[in-house]
Amino acid sequence: MPSSLNKPPTPPTVPPPLLCPSPPPLKNIHFQQPVRRILTPSDLALFQSSQTHTLIMSFIKDLNNSVLNLPLSHPAPRPAIVDELISVLDAVDAIVDRHPAEEAGGSRFGNAAFRGFYDEDGVIKKGAIQEIKAYFAEAFGNRTRIDYGSGHELNYLIYLLCLRQLSLLPPSTYTPIVLHLFTRYLTLMRRIQTTYYLEPAGSHGVWGLDDYQFLPFLFGSSQLYSHPYLRPKCIHDDEILEQFSKEYIYLSCISFINSIKVTAGLRWHSPMLDDISNARNWAKINGGMMSMYEKEVLGKLPIMQHFLFGGLVSAVEGMGGGDGDGEDGEDGEREVVDREGMTHVHSTWGECCGIKVPAAIGARKAGEQASLRKVPRIPFD
Repeated sequence: MPSSLNKPPTPPTVPPPLLCPSPPPLKNIHFQQPVRRILTPSDLALFQSSQTHTLIMSFIKDLNNSVLNLPLSHPAPRPAIVDELISVLDAVDAIVDRHPAEEAGGSRFGNAAFRGFYDEDGVIKKGAIQEIKAYFAEAFGNRTRIDYGSGHELNYLIYLLCLRQLSLLPPSTYTPIVLHLFTRYLTLMRRIQTTYYLEPAGSHGVWGLDDYQFLPFLFGSSQLYSHPYLRPKCIHDDEILEQFSKEYIYLSCISFINSIKVTAGLRWHSPMLDDISNARNWAKINGGMMSMYEKEVLGKLPIMQHFLFGGLVSAVEGMGGGDGDGEDGEDGEREVVDREGMTHVHSTWGECCGIKVPAAIGARKAGEQASLRKVPRIPFD
């Protein structure tokens, strides 16, 4: 391939236009307790053609465009509202301190101490608007299954979208939202995942992009969009990862995965990320990530059946009216009852909550403990 084809794309000379419509007038918002409305493939189809779907994708694209070619050290002004939202995550971090993992519960399938963290009457249950706190409470994993996945990550995004719909997060906050607030959420979730051995909810790390997250790879590829010398294949270079993982979210994610999945290599435990590294440039990856998110997260019934609709992020008429017929749908999807007694749609791969899959974090720690060699006592006469 000629080297010219591998050159990074020319960065835009002007900021990309905003795609999100203006927030609605507050008097037009009818607040309500968010509920599930996507119960069948027909409901999902209605959602995919709705203004709410367009709103969510537009918000994601605006956030993505706001960090185009910007490292984490970029001196973007940080509004007070962003600092306040970071302090909320700091308070959640403090809850983890008060609920350490149970020694007897060191299972590869999740530590029961997570339920104590989840139930604490603290930040998770606060909020002036019940809609916002509903999304916030769902952003840290499932209490019963002790798992976390892209659907929970989506709840944190919708939590931010709700604040945006209330005109609290104007476009000027988008860059610090990604560079500071979202990265704080990401580091917090890494701590929660490693503390409580959360199961991967759906992706399972083989067929999916990552065990837990999706959006960091999207925003991270935007940061690297026109980088003059870092190419997608650089994720295989340990020295580059060590030097630049503090500046670029994508490389930070690769470093974290490598620190957890220490056996074999990226090709074996994260084949999709390995395949993506062969892309021509970061622009290709960023565009592919955006399409993949729309299809594999917002377009999958096993994930979107958990999505909540209220007044700020509304459903369309006709959604949630069907009772389901229990027949297989697309891609072998079928209706089952999960461990909480709730009707769910699962795929033949056991996505969502049908099959317990051990956390790689817990598997690694269990392996380390099993391999520890006891040093014999040295006899002294």
